[in-house]
Amino acid sequence: MTPMNRLIAISAMATCATLLVAACHSVTSVPANAGADGLVVATTAGSVQGVAEDSVHVFKGIPYAASPEGAARWTPPKPVPDWDGVLQATSFGPSCIAPTRVVASIYASDITPHSEDCLTVNVWAPADASDAPVYFWIHGGALIHGSSKETLYDGSELARRGLVVVSINYRLGVLGYLAHPELSAESPRGISGNYGLLDQIEALRWVQANIAAFGGDASRVTIAGESAGALSVMYLLASPEARGLFSGAIMQSAYMVSMPTLAEARHGYPTAEATGVGLGAALNAPDLAALRALDAQALTDGAAVNRYLAMGTVDGVVLTDQLVNVFDRGEQAAVPILAGFNSGEIRSMPILAPSAPASAEAYEAVIRDRYADLADAFLALYPSDELQESIYATTRDALYGWTAERLARNQTALGQPAYLYLFDHGYPAADEAGLHAFHASELPYTWGNLDRTPPSWPVIPDTDDEVAFSDALVGYWSSFTRDGRPTAANQADWPAYGDDDAGAYLLLGETPEPATDLMPGMYELHETTVCRRQASGTWPWHWNTGLISPPLAVDDDTVCR
Repeated sequence: MTPMNRLIAISAMATCATLLVAACHSVTSVPANAGADGLVVATTAGSVQGVAEDSVHVFKGIPYAASPEGAARWTPPKPVPDWDGVLQATSFGPSCIAPTRVVASIYASDITPHSEDCLTVNVWAPADASDAPVYFWIHGGALIHGSSKETLYDGSELARRGLVVVSINYRLGVLGYLAHPELSAESPRGISGNYGLLDQIEALRWVQANIAAFGGDASRVTIAGESAGALSVMYLLASPEARGLFSGAIMQSAYMVSMPTLAEARHGYPTAEATGVGLGAALNAPDLAALRALDAQALTDGAAVNRYLAMGTVDGVVLTDQLVNVFDRGEQAAVPILAGFNSGEIRSMPILAPSAPASAEAYEAVIRDRYADLADAFLALYPSDELQESIYATTRDALYGWTAERLARNQTALGQPAYLYLFDHGYPAADEAGLHAFHASELPYTWGNLDRTPPSWPVIPDTDDEVAFSDALVGYWSSFTRDGRPTAANQADWPAYGDDDAGAYLLLGETPEPATDLMPGMYELHETTVCRRQASGTWPWHWNTGLISPPLAVDDDTVCR
């Protein structure tokens, strides 16, 4: 299997505009009509009724865009039609369509039902909220799975810290990211793909128009996400369409991978449009009408079987260029960021890493063949004496570690505060399962939801130390959302990355501890690797790293930092 085919197969299996909108509507400035039957709030499309849960007002399943079914499938989101009366916002809306799961996962939970009519938001607000900062959450799941209704994402604790929390659903997989020449032809802008990203932008516009009614401050919106949610945050930072809709960004385990281009084959990808045509042929749907006629679940499952890779498309409008180029040119949104990754990212996703070779000698031989003049630096970071650990660390760093530090460097160069972290916190059930600081394991702590994990998640002990650690992370995350600087009561100060020439960060181990010079040499190795792949024009940069890396040609004309 070629590195590209492996890349696509892995992705298929992995779990993982403007402020003028607000001026066009008139909304209630404070929550209205609190009573025994709940809360009624006026939004731009109609009134919604939520419930009071202790000191938090909760609204679930509010439509923010019209249903994308039928002829509306693969079109940009449109405003939700107005409704009469009061919409009961007391239960989550359906999750967006995702592939039927065929393997067990520690991330899986019951998020049924699924529907194409899924574009909803949920709001948790302090009972006394007025001009409160807004935490806008984008769930992860490799852009093919996930839902805002997952129990991990209950916003009650963050609301008790003074935030208005908004979580959203957005179109996933083939329904959210398909590009096709017929779709481009029917678009007034001549583009297709990126529908899930456009949903996220529409949800941000909904926040601008409506969040004051829930006690939120539309000028203080922090977009946040983990894994594919963090990838989405990077897309939003890069997209001109999202400019002005948020004031800060949090990215947990983001990965700055390459993307296909709409109508040009580049970096080892066919055109995004050609991929759409090929998928249609594989599904016996030779044109757009036939694709739109397919059952949504059958279409989604068929796309997964045919290894369709859901991701953003460089279309020149919504996403203008590869993320690495946008961020290098300083064209991303100039806002404070908080970004980091976990030491055990790949332990819970071993499918992302290649199998270990038969011997240390075989490992070193492959690395020297693939990395040429960079081999010594590679082997110093990922030695052959602990093969499995080195293989996991290679994939972790190529995806998540390099991205986190790159984000911190790029945003610091823009003159914006950037706060970097490494999550290295373990607990008995996870460590005994070989899952120390695994992918997404920070989520229960940052949400304050230690008892709301999925059924197969290693159980977090109910101890004073774990509660205190979670309290610290909730403090850091909520204070960053409030004023762009992460602080927590009785905890270590979190220095900005640029506060030290070696690069400052916060080590989230047993307790938070400031540190500098994260994994010396790691960033430089992977930055040079990506630079050379870009220069070749024939290889993507994803998790095809280490033993499954393409050979890195040495070209004296290529200048890499």
